[in-house]
Amino acid sequence: MKTVTGLFDNYDDASNAVGELEATGIPASDISIVANNSSDWYDGDGSVDSSEAAEDAAGGAGIGAVVGGAGGLLTGLGIMAIPGVGPVVAAGWLAATAAGALAGAAVGGAAGGIIGALTDSGVAESDAHVYAEGVRRGGTLVTARVADELARSAEQILSQSRSVDLAERRRDYEAGGWTGFDPDADDYTADEIERDRARDVNRI
Repeated sequence: MKTVTGLFDNYDDASNAVGELEATGIPASDISIVANNSSDWYDGDGSVDSSEAAEDAAGGAGIGAVVGGAGGLLTGLGIMAIPGVGPVVAAGWLAATAAGALAGAAVGGAAGGIIGALTDSGVAESDAHVYAEGVRRGGTLVTARVADELARSAEQILSQSRSVDLAERRRDYEAGGWTGFDPDADDYTADEIERDRARDVNRI
């Protein structure tokens, strides 16, 4: 088994990647999604708000048929809070790890649980910190544990052009003084997320 991971700035891109992973034969139980919910785009009862991005995520051509018809991973989304990340919408094994850490009553445990789960699965710790910070700053993390014969296909799906270039994102964070994910950091607000996204668009 191999763990493959992708970070996305937009939930709809991440949800489409989940649909593609499931379509290649990867079981929903081996896929996880963790998405920032600072803007309350997901209301907790299985529906999303009326924003264009949320509508694309819920009813897009790619994901609607795959997940809606098959009862895949995204039908199990739930809301939780992760110290240092803030409110997230999550489903899958990585989310279960975070929930278990929260139940353990360690204040920083959920964040440690996510980073620990990634590193225990073979993700480099330095990358795990960037992934966690990416979710904190408004992103969506998709992680899959895949059989060796499916690893190449899964990596191609999660490294598509709409996913974040991890090395470039790390450089951007470090240029702003970031040294690593801090579970004690304040939650990123919706306004801060929008500011970062506007800066990224202007940089392109």
